[in-house]
Amino acid sequence: MAENARRTVSLRRVGERRYVATNARGGELSFGQGDGGDFTPVELLLTAIAGCSAIDIDLITSRRAEPDVFEMETTATKIRDEQGNRLENIEVSIRISFPDGDEGDAAREVLPDAVKKSHDRLCTVSRTVEIGTPVALNLE
Repeated sequence: MAENARRTVSLRRVGERRYVATNARGGELSFGQGDGGDFTPVELLLTAIAGCSAIDIDLITSRRAEPDVFEMETTATKIRDEQGNRLENIEVSIRISFPDGDEGDAAREVLPDAVKKSHDRLCTVSRTVEIGTPVALNLE
């Protein structure tokens, strides 16, 4: 495996059911169980799914035109069944519009293909969820 292919995020507890995740570049993100404005881990997963595709789609379309509107919303239903807690019916709604004119027309033309490419092969997050990659918890 190539050295730059490995991804790592460290997590530390900073309070009662509150945590900070730190990436290899020093960026930090706080989250918790959902008290106040804290994002929950499930909300972070939904954010990651939309964010991953947003980057893919933006990279492809904004080469042609800057969007007037670029909004995404991810929804899912949290269930508990014999398999445990999980999400089902994950759906990302995409609202993107471009200005009138040739550049906007060019961006609109590639938008459906950009969405398809992101879903089918580019977005690491949604591809991982859809394929169902196992997660190992190792107690050290």
